[in-house]
Amino acid sequence: MAAPQTYEAVNEPILDFKLGSPESKKLEEALKRLENKIVDVPIIVGDEEIRTKHVQHQVRPFDHRKPVATFYYATPEVIHKAIDTSLKVRKEWERRPQEERSKIFLRAADLLSQKYHMDILAATMLGQGKNIVQAEIDASAELIDFLRFDVMFAQKITEYQPISPDKRTLNTMTYRGMEGFWAAVCPFNFTAIGAHLPMAPALVGNVCLWKPSDTAVLSNYIAFQAFREAGLPPGVINFLPSDGPVFGNTVTSSPDLAGINFTGSAKTFKHLWKQVAENIDIYKTFPRLIGECGGKNLHFIHNSADVESVVMGTIRAAFEYNGQKCSACSRMYVPQSLWPKIKSQLLQILKEVKIGSPLERSSFVTAVIDDKVNFDHSLSSLSSNRHFARIKQYLDFVKSDPSHTILAGGGCNDEKGYFVEPTLIETKDPESRMMTEEIFGPVLTVYPYPDEQFEQTVSLAAHTSPYGLTGAIYTKDKEVKAYLRDAFRDAAGNFYINDKCTGSVVGQQPFGGARLSGTNEACF
Repeated sequence: MAAPQTYEAVNEPILDFKLGSPESKKLEEALKRLENKIVDVPIIVGDEEIRTKHVQHQVRPFDHRKPVATFYYATPEVIHKAIDTSLKVRKEWERRPQEERSKIFLRAADLLSQKYHMDILAATMLGQGKNIVQAEIDASAELIDFLRFDVMFAQKITEYQPISPDKRTLNTMTYRGMEGFWAAVCPFNFTAIGAHLPMAPALVGNVCLWKPSDTAVLSNYIAFQAFREAGLPPGVINFLPSDGPVFGNTVTSSPDLAGINFTGSAKTFKHLWKQVAENIDIYKTFPRLIGECGGKNLHFIHNSADVESVVMGTIRAAFEYNGQKCSACSRMYVPQSLWPKIKSQLLQILKEVKIGSPLERSSFVTAVIDDKVNFDHSLSSLSSNRHFARIKQYLDFVKSDPSHTILAGGGCNDEKGYFVEPTLIETKDPESRMMTEEIFGPVLTVYPYPDEQFEQTVSLAAHTSPYGLTGAIYTKDKEVKAYLRDAFRDAAGNFYINDKCTGSVVGQQPFGGARLSGTNEACF
């Protein structure tokens, strides 16, 4: 393996899993292993496995009668123990050369590419409801890319040294980890992000508490095992499934909190930020807060657009992984002159889209994650609400509001799994809640705008949503393209031209957003 100082990352190949292929056979074997057992996932503090009386279960979202894992909530005492354990190992870990730390995570990438590849895919499919395609993109390619590209980025950051203007003076810069510990609050929807949030601080010399999502515990635990097998010392990252408020209250009340790495809802991130602000006088250092908080992402269509590109890009952006991506297309603006043709093609494709188990290759849409508001899985007081029911409430609102028309879908059924039909809605109100609020489900709302009101609609679309994560425009007109690029400059961190607003690839498109979508860091 190349030394980190000369290391150049490349993207992990994405396997296609054709029927009868070697990778398909290996995945089938892994699925059979996991299907026939309930994995016991302990809390890990240092080298110690801990099981509390607060027993929880991760179930299959597409068959919620079948658990995939049993896990345990950490108590405040266990979380404090993890903090103390992290701080005890911090000095030795922080003083290790960057090259040594990098080699550990490069070994982890190799393990996830080989030994753990099929197990983490199977866990993501069973526990998070991803079909083969979405699981391979996420739990394999993106996670491995995060590890390898982070090593390359760390090398590039730390290679800089200040100038020394004469021979009598030698100026040097030492890069060190932060004093204290980091807390990683992780989402369900990307196994890659779940593992990346604790790993990234650790790579550059920090210690971290890893709070996995309740509905991604199994896949995250497999990634943690790969880190440890690769040589990550005990205590550098502690694995702490926890009740959200308990975890948040405990870490934000510790004087040693150095930072929070967060992916989830804006409401929850605000709550964390307020807790940190209220406790600011107790901290030994000012905690850093990094957040990626979702979006209300748009496709804006000009009347010069290629209709086929619009239709195919929108179907994928809105409905892949059931719309449970922070980058998913949730609102679309279409000129009235193109709307009949675009609508007809969207409806034709939606007739053919299959909703079902992710274990069936033909399933394009599967079940939403669960019956809780688990798109943030963290610390919000809303954690007792229901995710499935929340999406249903939006659809019930649409059915009762005369300014909206359901063109396709709209059905919900949670008898066996948490299934929501891919839903296409037409609205007469471009400022309705369906155009402004994050739904985090397979629901797309379209506003057909008068062609002559193009500029007014552009301005409306750019300022309607409090979010600013991703956006896409479709146009063949060069002047319009330049105009829209400028108009949506502050409305999207990731901006696509004649392409869907989802699917950023590590190292190729930075990922991050402003406004209520997060703290504007580019997350590789």
